[in-house]
Amino acid sequence: MHAVEEARQTLVHPTALVAPGAKLGQGVVIGPWCSVGPNAVLDDGVELISHVVVDGHTHLGAHSRYFPFCTVGMAPQDLKYKGEPTRCEVGARTVVREHVTIHRGTATGSGITRVGQDVLIMANAHVAHDCVLGDRVIIVNNVVMGGHVTIGNDARIMGSAAIHQFVRIGHAALVGGVAGVEADIIPYGSVLGNRARLIGLHWIWLRRNGVQSAEIHRMRKAFFALYPKVCADVSFQARLEHVRQTFADDGRIQEILDFIDAPSRRGLVRPARGGAADQAETEGA
Repeated sequence: MHAVEEARQTLVHPTALVAPGAKLGQGVVIGPWCSVGPNAVLDDGVELISHVVVDGHTHLGAHSRYFPFCTVGMAPQDLKYKGEPTRCEVGARTVVREHVTIHRGTATGSGITRVGQDVLIMANAHVAHDCVLGDRVIIVNNVVMGGHVTIGNDARIMGSAAIHQFVRIGHAALVGGVAGVEADIIPYGSVLGNRARLIGLHWIWLRRNGVQSAEIHRMRKAFFALYPKVCADVSFQARLEHVRQTFADDGRIQEILDFIDAPSRRGLVRPARGGAADQAETEGA
């Protein structure tokens, strides 16, 4: 019994600063030279390894881990922000690596920055004010995002990608390294390029997550009906309606169509033409 109680004990290093009012769950570990503000809530098993700053009205989910020199819940880089008590939330079991910055929301936005469960944010990435990251998202080193970005569950953002404010990235989408993302990416979409262009669907994720070959084949047909390799005389709206009628019973294709129909501040990423699209078709075969 004593061993169990010791394992659940909260440990605060003597050099750490935990402000009065901060709420610490069982088994929290706060390492050397960390700083925890008075409005922070750390659920059971949270670990701040060292030199971590948690500020503002910030809630860290159970068993999440924070590596040296990351900051969570600091004031947003928004000139309109006047110190309002906005929030930041990070989900359970999420891992935040070195030098990551996650800023709290703004009063002129949603008022909250939210990172989901089981997320991995690698070193030097920036999650701006009012961003929403879904569950199981992976953000690779040096990714930067503007405010109000929304990233769906299971998305993968490769190293040094830059995401414009208000961009939506759909469920299980893939953003290639060093891509500049200026517009929305459909669920399961895959983009590459200095100015990101849609090259296909995230075939690898689909296969690895148990989607059957027949369904992948239908998704491939729907994708190339929406985004033909050569310029079509038929308008995008006409192609959209054709796909809507032809694949009405396919849940994942309907998810893509619902995403396209939803309100957007940035529009949709344009499709690639030529070699990249050809490669995407081969990989999806």
